[in-house]
Amino acid sequence: MLYSVNMNRLEKQIDFIIEIDGLKKIIRKNYLSDCARLENSAEHSWYFAIAAMIMAEHGPPGLDINKVIMMALIHDIVEIDAGDLLVFDEDGKPEQKEKENQAAERLFGILPEDQSVLYRSLWQEFEESISHEARYAKALDRFSAFILNYSTDGKAWREHNVTASMIREKISDMRSMVPMLWEYCSRKLDELVERKLLSP
Repeated sequence: MLYSVNMNRLEKQIDFIIEIDGLKKIIRKNYLSDCARLENSAEHSWYFAIAAMIMAEHGPPGLDINKVIMMALIHDIVEIDAGDLLVFDEDGKPEQKEKENQAAERLFGILPEDQSVLYRSLWQEFEESISHEARYAKALDRFSAFILNYSTDGKAWREHNVTASMIREKISDMRSMVPMLWEYCSRKLDELVERKLLSP
């Protein structure tokens, strides 16, 4: 079968796919569940996407889970240029936001224009929490990090002087978007505090 290929478009898509391999080099602050090492941002994106898919039945009615999965897979691509910032580092957020915006322009700009617009808008939608899907995605982003930290008895939290009250504030999106997970995480935080593995 004969067909024509827009080679310029194909090359841009391949360039982007090669470029995002850099996400594997960005080391996060969370340990793997066995504490063997810290996870990287590419692993986190995959883990978050799977968690969002598995927990979709607990999300809001009418949720477009395919859109959520796309958000999960692209939400941290900007870290290739901007690096990872500890979610509890409030002082670093303004500078990080600027770095991430510049990274989004460069990285999504590698793609053909239609895909550049699509994926940058999905990234922006996630960042600004402007839809049910984005708010659910934010909640599951927090949950996927939470569950790794819980499974390591809060090792990374303790290393960064994070308290249970700080964690509750960061995972508060769960309360309205995925109430069952909010209750689960609240119980697990109480347990870590009772075991003196986490400060209140």
